Amino acid sequence: MCTAATYKTKDFYFGRTLDYEFSYGDEITITPRNFPFKFRHTGECNSHFAMIGMAHIAGGYPLYYDAMNEKGLCMAGLNFVGNAVYFEPKKGKKNVAQFEFIPYILSHCDSVFQARKKLENFNITNTQFSDKLPCAQLHWIISDKNESLTVESTKDGLMVYDNPVGVLTNNPPFNIQLFMLNNYMSLSPKQPENNFGKSAELHTYSRGMGAIGLPGDLSSASRFAKVAFTKLNSVSGESESESVSQFFHILGSVDQQRGCCKVADGKYEITIYTSCCNADKGIYYYTTYNNHQICAVDMHKTDLDSAELTAYTPISEGKVFYQN
Repeated sequence: MCTAATYKTKDFYFGRTLDYEFSYGDEITITPRNFPFKFRHTGECNSHFAMIGMAHIAGGYPLYYDAMNEKGLCMAGLNFVGNAVYFEPKKGKKNVAQFEFIPYILSHCDSVFQARKKLENFNITNTQFSDKLPCAQLHWIISDKNESLTVESTKDGLMVYDNPVGVLTNNPPFNIQLFMLNNYMSLSPKQPENNFGKSAELHTYSRGMGAIGLPGDLSSASRFAKVAFTKLNSVSGESESESVSQFFHILGSVDQQRGCCKVADGKYEITIYTSCCNADKGIYYYTTYNNHQICAVDMHKTDLDSAELTAYTPISEGKVFYQN
């Protein structure tokens, strides 16, 4: 289970939580402009936009969970188990393997507008990366500073939705998630007024009562509503430190703690990492489960014209700062 969100102050921010019971060995990975992408059905691409994100590197290939390119286009794949369906390559279509979807879009597109045009004749194929790495069942959010899309490949084909809230979690399908926000339209960050009945003298007894009814459990539908409410009502200054801090607080509203989501005996889903991309500056911020100090990798401090990946192992353990 995972949650992705967008946020805009002076700059544009994009990020996600990765919630799972174990890590595949993730690294903050920079793919420079001349890294050779050998796409399975569309040929080799040796010159493209540079990108940075969290990836599992397999055989020298970056399998991105989330990333942004140097033009400010961002993308993340989130679990969509039971609904994701991929297809055999189709004649007359732009066939892209499921594991290639993020690098393909970020290689070729500088905006959501361009991505939407690419997707008009698109087919996400069931081509596996390898026998040991079958296709993950995912759907995706694609965002820039102006708009967001959600992309789902289902039994009905490729579904491309405008995403007006800039949020994505998991199941059910996005159009249902968005519709279910109607259940919460009465919620507000303001204190409520008494609409219960004129004869009932009712009064608020606590701050925050305007949001009573906002879900707080860890299901994907509840996380969608919770982070959408938090993001849409979020207020911060426009400085980098204030914006980044606020973004981590937005996604922190759906953080998963070990023990609260049991998936098997002795196994619990946790928030393995949380990312925050400054898409204007090309900086990838992150925290991990045991390290809530915000760490950062700046893609522009590496050679973006090279042909080799640059990878950084996440700092997974934090340190206590003693003031006395």
